[in-house]
Amino acid sequence: MVLEIGVSILIVSILVALLVGLFIGYILKQVLRDKKFDDRQEEASKLIAEAKLEAERLKKESIQEAKGTVNDLKREAEQDIKERKEVVVELENKLNVREDTLDRRSANLDRREEILNDKETRLDNKKTELEQLNIKVEEVLKQQEARLEEISGLTRDAAKTLIMEKVREDLSVEIASYIKEEEEKAKLEVKNKAKDVLSLAIQKYASETVSETTVATVSLPSDEMKGRIIGREGRNIRTIETMTGVDLIIDDTPDAVVISSFDPIRREIARKSLEILVSDGRIHPGRIEEVVERCRSEVEMDIREKGEDAVFKAGIGKVHPDLVKLIGRLYYRTSYGQNVLQHSLETSFICGKLAAELGENEVIARRAGLLHDIGKAVDHEVEGSHVEIGIELANKYHECAEVVDSIASHHEDVAPKSVIAVLVAAADALSSARPGARSDSLENYTKRLEDLEAISNSIKGVQSSYAIQAGREIRVIVNPEMIDDLQSFKVAREIKEQIEAKLQYPGTIKVTVIRETRATDVAK
Repeated sequence: MVLEIGVSILIVSILVALLVGLFIGYILKQVLRDKKFDDRQEEASKLIAEAKLEAERLKKESIQEAKGTVNDLKREAEQDIKERKEVVVELENKLNVREDTLDRRSANLDRREEILNDKETRLDNKKTELEQLNIKVEEVLKQQEARLEEISGLTRDAAKTLIMEKVREDLSVEIASYIKEEEEKAKLEVKNKAKDVLSLAIQKYASETVSETTVATVSLPSDEMKGRIIGREGRNIRTIETMTGVDLIIDDTPDAVVISSFDPIRREIARKSLEILVSDGRIHPGRIEEVVERCRSEVEMDIREKGEDAVFKAGIGKVHPDLVKLIGRLYYRTSYGQNVLQHSLETSFICGKLAAELGENEVIARRAGLLHDIGKAVDHEVEGSHVEIGIELANKYHECAEVVDSIASHHEDVAPKSVIAVLVAAADALSSARPGARSDSLENYTKRLEDLEAISNSIKGVQSSYAIQAGREIRVIVNPEMIDDLQSFKVAREIKEQIEAKLQYPGTIKVTVIRETRATDVAK
C-alpha cells in the first residue's frame, strides 16, 4: 500500500516536473521569438531608412538631370524658332518682291489688252470694209466677165482652155530653144578640153580591152543591106536600138555593122537578132520585135546551159535551178575586165585544191569558191553590194554555213568563221592577181554606164533607159500615159542635172527622151 502510494506520488511528481518543463520551454520559446522579431523589425527599419535616403538622393539627381534636359530642349527650341523666323522673313520678302513684279505685269497686261482690243476693233472694221469691197469687186468681175464673154463669144472654160494651150505651146518652144542653146554652149566650151583629156588618156593607156569586150561585129552580104537595116527615116535602126538597148554603128566599114554596148547580154541578143534579120532579109519593126524576143529567150536558155556546165565542171553536186541560172549570168559579167564566171571557176578549183591539202571538205570548198561572187549576177538590178546580195541569195537557197561565211568574208567585210572561208579569200586573190587577169579601165567604164542608166531609171515615169555611144548618150523611154510632150523636156533636164551632180565623165553626155504612143488592135 505504501509502495503503491510512493509510486503514485513518483508518477505524479514526474508528471508535474514534465508539465513544468513544458511550460518553461514554451515560455523560453516565446521569449526567443519575440527577441528575433524585434531584431528583424529593427533591421527592416534600418533598410527602410536607407531606402528613403537612396530615394531622396536619386530624386535629387533625377530632378537635376531633368532640369538640364529641359534647359537643352529649351535652347534648341529657341534656336529652331529663331531659324524659322528668319526663313519666314526671307519668304515674306520674296513674296513681297514677287507680288510687286506680278502687279507690274498685271498692269502691263492690262495696257496690252487695251491695245489689242483697240487693234481688234480696227481689224474688225477693216474686215468689214474689205468684205464690202470684195463684194463690189466680185460684182464688177462678174460684169466684166459677162462683158468679155459677150465680146469674145467664148465661155470662161473655153477661154481658159485656149489660154492654157497657148501657154503650153509658147513654153514648149522656149524650153526646147533653151535646151538647144545650152547644149551648143556646152559643146563649144568643152571641145578643146575634151581633146586634151582624150589625147592624154590615149597616150597613157593603149589597151584594146574596152573596144574588144564592148563591141561585136556582124558581117553583111553587101553594103546594100545597111540601108535596109537603117530603114525608112531610120525606123528599123531605132527599133533595134530601142528593143535591145545597144548602139548600132553603121560607118564606112565595108560589109559590116558594129554593135556597141557595155552590157554583154544586150550585145549578144542584138548580135543574134541582127544575124537572123540579115540572113532572112525581112527587116521591119514588127519582124524586129519578134526576132529580138526569140533571141532573148535563146540567150536565157544559153545562160542556164552555161550555169549547168559550170556546176558540172566544179563538181559541187546538186544546186537549186534558180541558182544555176544566176551562175550562168556570171558569164556575161566582168570584173576589172575578167570574166566573172571564169574567175569563179578558177577560184573554185584553187580553193578545192587548198582544202584537199589541209584535209578540209573539198566539195564544200569548191562550192563556196564557185558561189563567192554570185551577188554580181544581179547587183545591177538589186540594191546593195554584191556581198550583201550574195549572202541573201545563199540563205534564200539554203546553202550551208561555210558557203554563207565565205561570201560574207571574201572581201574582209567581216572576220571569217571557218577555214574554208579563209581558203576562198586566198583563192579569190590568187585568181585575180595572176598576170593578165584584170584590167581596171573596163570595170570603171562599165560602172559608169550602169550608174548612167540607174540615174535615168530612178526618174518617175521612165520605162527603161539605155547608155549608148560608149556612154556619150543616154536614151530614155518614158511612159506616154504618165509623161506628156511638155514633161519630156523636164525629164531630160532632171536627168541631165543628176548626171552632172553624181557622175564624173570626160566630154559631154547627150540625153534623149523618147515618148512613143502605139495604137494596136486585132482583126478577127
